[in-house]
Amino acid sequence: MIKKEITELLKLRDVDQGQLFKDADFVREKYVGREVYLRALIEYSNICRKDCYYCGIRSSNKCQSIRYTLNEEEVLEVAVVAQKQKINSLVIQSGERCSNEFVDDIERLLKVIAQKFNNQFRVTLSCGEQSKDVYKRWYDAGGVRYLLRFETSNQSLYKKIHPSDSKHDFRTRLQCLNDLKELGFQVGSGFMMGLPTQNYDDIASDLLFLKELDVDMVGMGPYLPHNKTPLFASEEWDLNEKINVSLNAIATLRIMMKDINIAATTALRAAAIDGRSKGIRAGANVVMPNFTPKKYREEYYLYENKPLVYTDEQMTLMEEECVSGQYILKYGEWGDSKHSKHSKQNRIFL
Repeated sequence: MIKKEITELLKLRDVDQGQLFKDADFVREKYVGREVYLRALIEYSNICRKDCYYCGIRSSNKCQSIRYTLNEEEVLEVAVVAQKQKINSLVIQSGERCSNEFVDDIERLLKVIAQKFNNQFRVTLSCGEQSKDVYKRWYDAGGVRYLLRFETSNQSLYKKIHPSDSKHDFRTRLQCLNDLKELGFQVGSGFMMGLPTQNYDDIASDLLFLKELDVDMVGMGPYLPHNKTPLFASEEWDLNEKINVSLNAIATLRIMMKDINIAATTALRAAAIDGRSKGIRAGANVVMPNFTPKKYREEYYLYENKPLVYTDEQMTLMEEECVSGQYILKYGEWGDSKHSKHSKQNRIFL
């Protein structure tokens, strides 16, 4: 599929869009089935060394008065709740930090989770840019999946949404993705749609870039602003347009990369009450219910209108969304990407 074709697919509406979704659903059923896999999301810390212009937990946001980090006991309590819900996959997401203390804490958490739960859980980390040595330590400790979004493949746009300094370098981001692949991680990436000055050609390039990276997992969705960030006053896209292009991107990517895992993101759910359901129908096969403890959840506020739905209610909603679309919410499985060469490995972490 060439860029021009992708760009046209991203613009589809109405009947033509419906046909795109049908085509994506056909590919999805053939290559990854009708199962929708669960990931219990743990928002581990809102402390971040980065200062990205779009993010609510950016280091310069002084209105974010409460900065937190879950302790080990709190993480294990979340894992117990996930276990009771028959979810065998965890996502530990955090603001980016590179201190020795942070690196050690994540490594220890991974080892404790493996030991306490007898290797029941498959763990995905989303903790930003780190050195290859750190990634190796975390991989050896049990974090065999890693999600690191590139945000946009347009380097000029990348510079507009990040400060111009050594902490925010596009080349570093790509090196990290290469390091993760070399170490054997199941690698996930993604980008935002509807950024100021971004256009359909940019988004088409982003989809082609995901294919070039040969990722195993993708998390992509609409850019949603936060009122305490520099980009808040720069809105150009209509919200419905962001939702529409996000759904078309999911469907197009499912056709392009048939056997990868694609998430129906929280941002889609925040943008529209039925956003996650539509994402699943467009070709997504992963959902990530938020299991962060209630007392912290409002502090991990990346963008406006972030859903604050809690465990029992969100699980019921997800079940209903899947049943209505004749999909199967899959409990008790890791749900590894079929695209990953390492998906069938049963590694034991001690």
